[in-house]
Amino acid sequence: MPTSVLDLAPVVPVVVLDDVADAVPLARALVAGGLPAIEVTLRTPVALDAIRAIAAAVPDAVVGAGTVITPAQVTESVAAGARFLVSPGWTDVLLEAMRASGVPYLPGVSTTSEVVALLERGVREMKFFPAQAAGGTAYLKSLAGPLPQARFCPTGGIGAANAPEYLELPNVGCVGGTWMIPADAVAAGDWGRIEGLAREAAGLRRSG
Repeated sequence: MPTSVLDLAPVVPVVVLDDVADAVPLARALVAGGLPAIEVTLRTPVALDAIRAIAAAVPDAVVGAGTVITPAQVTESVAAGARFLVSPGWTDVLLEAMRASGVPYLPGVSTTSEVVALLERGVREMKFFPAQAAGGTAYLKSLAGPLPQARFCPTGGIGAANAPEYLELPNVGCVGGTWMIPADAVAAGDWGRIEGLAREAAGLRRSG
């Protein structure tokens, strides 16, 4: 596994699962399509069980936990098999828990001051969220000049149409999104369709 989550694939699928039975076939479809890094968000009661199932049954998947907002969730996620952590924002308490977890992590930022504060703490890789609402590609371009050492995974409002614009930026390593996991395809168990959409996403160009 690369040392950076940002270098696994150009797109990290952001997965919200309501049924743990969907976890393994969904992960297999995403991996087969070329998207091995899978962020399972802790927004549903089955999220930790889904991470556990994927970690056990899909060895080629690099499964991570998203929407991590407490130290307890850090501990629970890593125990379930999460190999990286993603938060929508950060505090010193949460950052210290993620740092102590032993797995890669992407703390969330949406302002210049938050980026500077993380750089001050030795963190150079971050989630930019909510990407579109927080200023999109124009904002990230503006950050690249004074803060070239920061690298981002923008998430929020990104789809197949605008993902390439983000991936062209030198300070973007990958993007997060849900467009390759349509709810109707999951509901129907149409894993072939999801694999096809994942393959298209995996083919998107990345600048660095």
